[in-house]
Amino acid sequence: MSRDSVHAFLTAHAPDISIIDTAESSATVAEAAAAHGVEPAQIAKTLGLWLGEEVILIVMSGSARIDNQKYRGHFGQKARMLNAEDIVEKTGHPVGGVCPFGLPQPLRVFADLSLQNYPVIIPAAGGVQCALKITPQRLVDLAQAEWVDIAQ
Repeated sequence: MSRDSVHAFLTAHAPDISIIDTAESSATVAEAAAAHGVEPAQIAKTLGLWLGEEVILIVMSGSARIDNQKYRGHFGQKARMLNAEDIVEKTGHPVGGVCPFGLPQPLRVFADLSLQNYPVIIPAAGGVQCALKITPQRLVDLAQAEWVDIAQ
């Protein structure tokens, strides 16, 4: 199970962080914000994209959108999202539960500066009814991510 891989990752690398399970779905940003009683912008959504033949993950504020010019300027090509099948295959997480933790193989992770608008953000934790609370910098440190400025 995907939640289990995130739990194993946290146990090994951040035992002070617990997974929060909710009765209601948090598969979309709006659902996650309602489930956790926060603004949609405080939800940290994780997007899977193709960078040539490589899969990368971008974590950004739930209310942010990729700015195509900034993305092209940073990565040198147009943003191409993974489809649902590829997301599951490459991350081990279902759509709505994708996060940069507990991955079956290492992927490059990028964190958009939009995450820095809140002291604590809430990314999914491998399932559509689980998440965790974390500071933006701690997410970057644990995911070995690189800060980028690619949001509108």
